[in-house]
Amino acid sequence: MTARPLALTMGDPAGIGPEIVAAAWRRLSAGAAAPALVVCGDPDVMAAYAPVHLLAGPEALGGAFPADRLCVLETGRCTAPVVAGRPDPAHAPAILGAIRTAVSLALAGQVRGIVTAPIAKEPLYKAGFTSPGHTEFLGELTAHAPVDGPRRPVMMLAGGDLRVALATVHAPLARVPGLLSTQGLIDLGRLVHHALVRDFGMARPRIAVAGLNPHAGEGGSIGTEEATVIAPAVAALAAEGLDVRGPASADTLFHPEARATHDAVICMYHDQGLIPLKMLAFWSGVNITLGLPVVRTSPDHGTGFDIAGRGLARADSLLAAIALADSIASHRGLA
Repeated sequence: MTARPLALTMGDPAGIGPEIVAAAWRRLSAGAAAPALVVCGDPDVMAAYAPVHLLAGPEALGGAFPADRLCVLETGRCTAPVVAGRPDPAHAPAILGAIRTAVSLALAGQVRGIVTAPIAKEPLYKAGFTSPGHTEFLGELTAHAPVDGPRRPVMMLAGGDLRVALATVHAPLARVPGLLSTQGLIDLGRLVHHALVRDFGMARPRIAVAGLNPHAGEGGSIGTEEATVIAPAVAALAAEGLDVRGPASADTLFHPEARATHDAVICMYHDQGLIPLKMLAFWSGVNITLGLPVVRTSPDHGTGFDIAGRGLARADSLLAAIALADSIASHRGLA
């Protein structure tokens, strides 16, 4: 092994996570230059989908990985039977243990980055999980570690030639205007710029900022947030020397000619960014968490309980997430 591995978490064992992890490993193991992978999770769950090589412990991460078996680091076993398509709160300790271990390994420099398979919040909440979501949980687990650049867990989605960063994520649409602030957008713009330079190798990234309202407020006749909140943030970022433009009407930002003029779009709410991203790259979109001291990517889809265990799940987005985590780690000099 010439480089430290990437850590993959198994996700919810009743979802499609374990099977797409196994499918991605099979696809990558057939190539000559694939990154080394280690799965954090329950080896019995993973053994249902691939031949497993159980690592003795974290110290084994520095050795050679067998090419014909999926390396698994046991991070907690499921204490209730795993039935594909049937999430169970009893699996929560194993799910969260895999994430905690992967983060610890990344913070200790034993892995180059983390690629997380999907989890579902509802069964975790029933088990007492208190974080708002996966991204926020990662932010909590890494809060004590120094970070290069702004610290703030932010969701960026990437697919094809489009990257979108979200100012708000899983918030009811009625709450979005109240969640936006000029300072928050300034902080987000700095973070997106920093990530594009460091993690994507762009010397001078171009960032477009979407408006909140139709037609970016139409001069205040369809809303004032553009003038009172968003435009001042854009002006402040531009005054710092960043190539940031907007606010622009969101319906003008995603066609091919528009995408050629910017490297990322800051969107005000979830669907404003996710709908165009998934229209353009439904099978290959990747979720990247900015503002962490570790590399973290994930597929841009959920647990797929309705198709779990039926051989229908596609590993395309997970493969793209692995490739992007490998690329970001390389840009950061993590060998």
